[in-house]
Amino acid sequence: MSSTTKTEPLGAVRERVLATLRQDIIAGRLRPGDRLVERELAERLGVSRVPVREAIRALVAEGFVQFESARRTVVRRLTPADVKELFELREALEVYAAGLAASRATPEDLAEVEGLLDQAATATEAGDAEAITDVNSRLHDRIVAMAGNTLLIEALEPVAGRLRWMTRRNEEWPQLLVEHRELYEAIASGDPNRARAHALTHVRTNHRSTVRQLFGEAAAELLG
Repeated sequence: MSSTTKTEPLGAVRERVLATLRQDIIAGRLRPGDRLVERELAERLGVSRVPVREAIRALVAEGFVQFESARRTVVRRLTPADVKELFELREALEVYAAGLAASRATPEDLAEVEGLLDQAATATEAGDAEAITDVNSRLHDRIVAMAGNTLLIEALEPVAGRLRWMTRRNEEWPQLLVEHRELYEAIASGDPNRARAHALTHVRTNHRSTVRQLFGEAAAELLG
């Protein structure tokens, strides 16, 4: 009886490598300023250099990685301007999404968010940074989906990874859990104004916390 070994398509390998490297950056296993060497990454991941090269190019386009020279590629160092721009985008789109979600959420939607909050509480109690980041990101994605606006989802998709990377820097986890529960309650109330107000407070608080973690208390105080 003969057997054949299936070869994974190059595109699938590239996506797997891309997902692995992206998650390594978000989780902090690859830190700002760390160099990405194609040969070393290919050996570690058990692939050829071609999918690694393509994944690195995709990470540059997503804003995770930058070319410092023709032969040196590093994880991007976040600047105050990077943080400011991403949180301005969150204010514009996520606050709007929360108002729509309050008007359009179904009982099934709300039950799903409650389940995510339960998962967030478990991860927070365990101090599991990666699980907290994952579930909190899924919670925000769910709220945007509840808004029922495809264009809104598409507008956030190109920066979703960078937003996840940015919010991972905020380690004030118990406070995040409180804010998410309050945001859920505001959406569940069916009052768009209340939902938008809570979303705005949440985004601005998260902005200050992220700046504090990245650049220090003095930089956070400048936000007001």
